Amino acid sequence: MVCEKDPLVTKVCELYEQISMLESLKPSKDVNMLFTQLVVTCMPPYPIDVTKLCKNIQEIRSKLIRLCGEAEGLLESHFSTLLGSYENPLHHLNLFPYYSNYLKLSQLEFNILTKHYSSNSNNVPTKVAFIGSGPLPLTSIVLASNHLPTTTFHNYDIDPSANSKALKLVSSDPDLSERMFFHTMDIMDVTNELKEFDVVFLAALVGMDKDEKVKVIDHLGKFMAPGAILMLRSAHGARAFLYPVVDPCDLRGFEVLSVFHPTDDVINSVVLARKFPIPMTTKQYSVDKCFDIEMFNPLNHVNLMDELAIDDHQHLS
Repeated sequence: MVCEKDPLVTKVCELYEQISMLESLKPSKDVNMLFTQLVVTCMPPYPIDVTKLCKNIQEIRSKLIRLCGEAEGLLESHFSTLLGSYENPLHHLNLFPYYSNYLKLSQLEFNILTKHYSSNSNNVPTKVAFIGSGPLPLTSIVLASNHLPTTTFHNYDIDPSANSKALKLVSSDPDLSERMFFHTMDIMDVTNELKEFDVVFLAALVGMDKDEKVKVIDHLGKFMAPGAILMLRSAHGARAFLYPVVDPCDLRGFEVLSVFHPTDDVINSVVLARKFPIPMTTKQYSVDKCFDIEMFNPLNHVNLMDELAIDDHQHLS
């Protein structure tokens, strides 16, 4: 059982106490400083299993993830409003302080997707859904602009103001305004429409704890098309104090194809799975499907994935 005596846990708890006392999580000098310290603390590889934290630390981790999610949403909203004030918002995306991280993460996800995606009619997905796109849908924008120039993107968010801000960012772009759509809906209310998508991305902060996350994944497993790809963001090691963790065994009805844990400034792990062609029986699923593939990128360059010869395809029976 990991408790307060662990030096990293001690530091994280100290930062949690300071963050929880902030009057507001909107971008400010104090907010930026504390969350930067938290990220720097949790970023290096650290041999910690958050499932073995004692109850008190588990509760702090759960609260901290929600605070991180709230702060991230406010940060994105702030910069989406700022970018929306320009005549051509997409020309100024580098104003967002973590834009370079999104470029790396999108490159990483595209590389993994390309390795596993296959279609009889096309080598790239025709229609993609991004769930939890928020006011600053950088993943969709970067993928649509740099990697999937013919694909249409359907962005789902429960917050109408987030979608309004996001729409303003792409409306002046003649290409993306034709290929990017925004839906204000709770994804749990989206059913048969999910069958239309070749690939579904699930944002890290959709489902802020394990039960919520599994509920969403089960819903996607029920309504996504057989053979469709699900791309999820997770966290590994100490980074699990920042984001929820998706275990491969949470992906009922999916074949897990790849799990990738970056070690550079890309914080999120990436999990890719394929919807089974036919429903699995309870007996079939009784096999323990929890496993952990640790694939690190020591060179800190996501575009070197192929050169690193990562063989991450796991067939689960």
